[in-house]
Amino acid sequence: MGKILLLEDDISLNRGISLKLAKEGYEVLSAHTIREATDIFVNELIDLVICDITLPDGNGLDFGRTVREKSNAFLIYLTAMDQEIDIVNGYDTGADDYITKPFSVNIFISKVNAFMRRLGNNEEGVLVSGDIEVSVKKMQVKKADKLVPLSKTELKLLIYLLENAGCILSKEDILEKVWGVDGQFIDDNTVTVNISRLKNKLGADCIANVRGLGYLWTKKVSRR
Repeated sequence: MGKILLLEDDISLNRGISLKLAKEGYEVLSAHTIREATDIFVNELIDLVICDITLPDGNGLDFGRTVREKSNAFLIYLTAMDQEIDIVNGYDTGADDYITKPFSVNIFISKVNAFMRRLGNNEEGVLVSGDIEVSVKKMQVKKADKLVPLSKTELKLLIYLLENAGCILSKEDILEKVWGVDGQFIDDNTVTVNISRLKNKLGADCIANVRGLGYLWTKKVSRR
């Protein structure tokens, strides 16, 4: 399903994450130092790098820059450094995501799955779920072969739900990925209202509200 390089110096956490990812079907190559991670990265074809920042032999951001300079592999920082400047610095190195400790293992795995699914995307990027069909390339939605008019935001929201089918997505995740913000300057009802509009336009019950956690697309999604 994909090869993941995990750079984490906490032995217990490294082992726990590795086991969880392995159960998801991924091949996980573990490293506890930048030197070990560099050796693995040079000799293996890595699809995703999960990297701590504070490491015994250096700064994980430097390793992240090396990854981005030499590869298009996905890059996720997993760190206790949670200040705004730290997060900005992480994204400035070319990171695809920045996750702070402590973190939800389920949400973390959902994010990893979302990134890894992108590896299998074809050029057309057609997502199919029941009688709903979304052409990512054409930015077009059909239900039972009839066009469904959606706003750009509604379309982005739908695609994000479909690409993460079966995974619970928090309001914060949705705001970040669809609106590109952390919610600080967005009305608290924004996600709820847009989810409701999407349900009405699609006339479907495949978007579930998981109380206190978020939303998920409940039906199977395929690509063609």
